Amino acid sequence: MTSPPLTRAEQKKLELRRDIIEAAFDVFAEKGYHATGIADIAARLGIGHGTFYRYFENKRDIVEHVVDDLIGRIVGALADENAPDAVDTLEDYRAQTARIGLAFGRIALADPRIPQMVILQAPGIDPAMGERIQDFFATAEGLTAKYLERGVSLGYLRPDLDVAGTSVAINGMILGSLLAAIRNPDAGAQERLSEAIRRVMYDGISA
Repeated sequence: MTSPPLTRAEQKKLELRRDIIEAAFDVFAEKGYHATGIADIAARLGIGHGTFYRYFENKRDIVEHVVDDLIGRIVGALADENAPDAVDTLEDYRAQTARIGLAFGRIALADPRIPQMVILQAPGIDPAMGERIQDFFATAEGLTAKYLERGVSLGYLRPDLDVAGTSVAINGMILGSLLAAIRNPDAGAQERLSEAIRRVMYDGISA
C-alpha cells in the first residue's frame, strides 16, 4: 500500500526542515557546535526564532536527527547481500567487504560535515550524546564480530582468530578512514583507503 502524495504545504514544510538542517551544519562547521546559537542558524536562513522552534526543540535536536539518519544509512548498507550471514566462502567475503567499503565511502563523502559532526563534535556536546556515540561504536564492533564469527565457523577465516580484538582493530581502521575523508574528501583517496584496509585484513603487511 503506497502512501498518498504530499500536499504542497507538506512538501514546503519538509523542504524548510531540510534547509534548517543544512544551515545549522554550515554554521556548526564554521563556528563549532557550542559557539553556534539558534540566532545564527535562523539568520543564515532569514527566518525567525519561532519558525525554527516549530521544527526543532533546539540545536541538539538537529544533531539527534543527523545521528539517527547516519546510523540508518550505515545499517542499510549492511543488509541483504552485505548481511553477516549472506556469504559462505572467503572469495565471497572479500567481495562483500569491498561492497561495504565502497558503501561506507559514499556515505562519508555524501556530506563530509556529517562524519565531522559525529566523530569530532558530537561526543563533546554533553555526556548523553557522548555515551550514544560510544554505544554506536560498540554496536559496530559487535556487528563486525558477527562477520568474523561466521568466517571462523565456516572455516574460511583462521580458527584461532581473536574475534573481539580483530573487530576493534577493523573498526579502528574504518574510523581512521572517516577521519581521512574529513581532511581529504576525495573519492579516489577513499577507494585506496578501502583497498588498503582489506589488504591488511586478508594479506597482512609481511613480505
